[in-house]
Amino acid sequence: MIRRSVDREDPDRLYTVTGGRTRADETAFDSVSLIVSECEPTPGMQSEHARILRMTRRPMAVVEISAELRLPVSVVKILLRDLLDTGRITVRHPSTMTQPGRVGPDTLKQVLVALHNL
Repeated sequence: MIRRSVDREDPDRLYTVTGGRTRADETAFDSVSLIVSECEPTPGMQSEHARILRMTRRPMAVVEISAELRLPVSVVKILLRDLLDTGRITVRHPSTMTQPGRVGPDTLKQVLVALHNL
């Protein structure tokens, strides 16, 4: 008998994680935006939100969060939007942290590692 493993990217699961939403505000995040938590998780919080808050105690790129959670970037952006709207995270755009229009080498290395892990 062939047993199908539970796929974390099952469409029903993704629908539940996002509350049925299919898009986040694309202007708030790009794949290399750095996310920093502003608070600790609270009891009763959605598990993915809590994991994001714990992971982003230090700045972490959106693609890194996606790789760590094993969720598509589009789903992660929806979750991040929830946290941003409630003031639980801050978004830092790498181009504002270095010279305008230039991404730092550390960020590029992090993105490469995250993409490799996808």
